[in-house]
Formats: sequence, C-alpha cells, structure tokens
Amino acid sequence: MGLRERLLAVQGDIAAACTAVAREPEDVTLIVVTKFHPASLVQELAGLGVRDVGENRHQEAQAKAEALAALDLNWHFIGQLQTKKARQAARYASAIHSIDRERLIDALADSRDIAAGERPIDAFLQINLTDDPGRGGVVPADLESLAEKALQTPSLRLRGVMAVAPLEEPAAASFARLASYSERLRALAPDASAISAGMTHDFAEAIAAGATHLRIGSAITGNRPEHG
Repeated sequence: MGLRERLLAVQGDIAAACTAVAREPEDVTLIVVTKFHPASLVQELAGLGVRDVGENRHQEAQAKAEALAALDLNWHFIGQLQTKKARQAARYASAIHSIDRERLIDALADSRDIAAGERPIDAFLQINLTDDPGRGGVVPADLESLAEKALQTPSLRLRGVMAVAPLEEPAAASFARLASYSERLRALAPDASAISAGMTHDFAEAIAAGATHLRIGSAITGNRPEHG
C-alpha cells in the first residue's frame, strides 16, 4: 500500500469514527506526523492535499520547514520543547502542542510581532495524565494558572489542551479525563475548546472523547527509514 492509499484509509477510518459518535469529520484536523521521514515525503503529502504536518524534534522540524517554505504548510510542534529553542521554533511553527510550563511561555512571549500584524502561535497546554513527574505535561492542578499565563501573552492564541494517553490504562479512560480538563479550561477561556489527542493506535477513542486534532504518523507515513 502506497502513501496515497494509506492516507485515504486513515481519512476513511476517521470519518467512520466520527460518524459512530455523531460528529462531523470536517470538525477534526488530521496532523500527519513525519518525524524521521525526509522532506520529500512531506512534499508528497502536500501534493495529496495535506496541509497540517507534525514534528517533535526541533532541528528536524526547522530543516524541513525551511526546505519546504514554498508549500505554505501548517507546522505543528508536538514534542517536548526546550526553553532555549522556543524562539527558534516560533519562526516556523504555526502551533505548539506541548506548552507545559510558565518558563516556556516566557520564552515565547515576544516571539511574534503582533503589532506588526504577525499571527499569534496556536498554543495547546499539554497535560500530564500520569503520576510520573518525568513525563511531559503540566500537572492538572496547575492547569488554570498556566492558562492564565498564556492568556496574558499576546504572541499566543490559547487553543485548548493536549495529552498523550498513557499505555498503562485504557485510552478511553485517559481521554475522558482529558475532556474534563478541557471543560475546566473552557470555564476560564471559552474559545479554547480544541483537544489535541489521539495517535495511530487510539484515535477512535480520542474522537469519541471530543478530540479536534489528531496526531497520526506511521499509519500514514509507513515505517521509519532505517537510518532514522
């Protein structure tokens, strides 16, 4: 099965998952995660109509974004972002899905010249759904304070929440908790209704829980190149 066929198959599965829970497929954004794959694959995806691309390593994302600047893609940064790399990531990322600490927001605070008409970065607050402090994401108790900080930062447009479902519990249970955190955020910021959740193995459960942005890689891109 080639790239086009895999993309169509996943799009069909997304549509079916939406139909099963009375949602419209148009309300779900598919972000194709292309980590470890060459820029040529991203170019091929763009030729198939893909506009939203996800990367989780800054150097790789930066190189691809520069090489493919003419394609006018939406680059979503979905990995853990070092504070010292934040300003560089802001140059190419239209969205950052892994904002989990105030220092990172401080680093992004003047990364866009809003007064000059530059578009703010779409900001998703990553929530840690585990008890392991070593995992990425803000602890749920600190969600509101982090949101307040983001709302006070003109270079960011707070879009919603993001999480990775831990493998040690059913995805549906994880995403149900994420949906409750989304409700808490909307109480503070009604427009921040987006939910970034769901990957290749659990996107149907994410859709059922209200996910608006899916981050799907290998089901579309195929296996990583051996040198990756």
